[in-house]
Amino acid sequence: MLWIGFFICTALIVFSGTKLSKYGDIIAEKTGLGRTWIGVVLMASVTSLPELVTGISSVTFAGVPDIAAGDVLGSCVFNILILAFLDAMHRPMPISTKAHHGHLLSAAFGILLLTIVSAGFILEKKISPLGSVGLYTIFFIAIYFIAMKLLYSYEKKQLAAFRKEREEELQYKEISTKKAVLFYCLNAFVVIIAAIFLPKIGEGLAEITGLGQTFVGNILIAMSTSLPEIVVSVAAVRIGSVDLAIGNIFGSNIFNIFILALDDLFFIKGPLLSYVNPNHLLSAMSAIIMTSIAMIGLVYRAEKKRLIMAWDSLGIVAVYILNLLFLYKLR
Repeated sequence: MLWIGFFICTALIVFSGTKLSKYGDIIAEKTGLGRTWIGVVLMASVTSLPELVTGISSVTFAGVPDIAAGDVLGSCVFNILILAFLDAMHRPMPISTKAHHGHLLSAAFGILLLTIVSAGFILEKKISPLGSVGLYTIFFIAIYFIAMKLLYSYEKKQLAAFRKEREEELQYKEISTKKAVLFYCLNAFVVIIAAIFLPKIGEGLAEITGLGQTFVGNILIAMSTSLPEIVVSVAAVRIGSVDLAIGNIFGSNIFNIFILALDDLFFIKGPLLSYVNPNHLLSAMSAIIMTSIAMIGLVYRAEKKRLIMAWDSLGIVAVYILNLLFLYKLR
């Protein structure tokens, strides 16, 4: 029954996630803000709703903080892996070649936040908490809003280019902004409902498989809650919105660490990172390395792919596999 429940939740997330990229693209076109900004903010926050609901449910109702932390950090790792899959399906050049340089800003903020997470694991016994909340949580929240402000300011500077894009690529004249927002919200609601049930299912799967909450949270639950990012990003690439897809991925990682802060606020026993397995540090460090590789690819902009993937995508896959193997050994 647990596996049936897991696959039902997964199916609902996939179904609604397929709709989100279309309506997100419509909103980007109608508002004229551009696909990079919409991807980082609107798409990322909605596709990360499963992590938000799963995390809060894990720490408040299910009492499994390892699932919450594993879901957030595992999703950060898995999100960057999605970039490699997008590169494999993108023809003929590497996907990083067509990406906007503005993604470097959101990727850098992701690395900054993940570095603070790593420091939180290492120094959690040496730094006094603020009541039941870790000091790192204050930094997560502050940096998240600073990132959104700077990203918005950066996108405003590109407004002329976005207006040109809007004039050249009006694809959804027959769909109103009101309709796009309505259907976007409806599909987001379905994603939330499906995600509510994932924490208890994950706890049960951890018990019956003997894999433990750290492994299940980082791998199984993280993959499931990252399905909206997969579906949305793949659909965005297929309709030619590369920036919407990449913005969604980097933006989701920024929002994921903001979710970790919210989880800490809802976890009343004490600082969240003090109550979870320190092995989660491995995922945080893997996400930092994978994001760094992705940034190098965005700067270098290789013109050809020797294999099915560009060299940076191959490096991302290699780090993910190593992360998976080490987590399995440390379970």
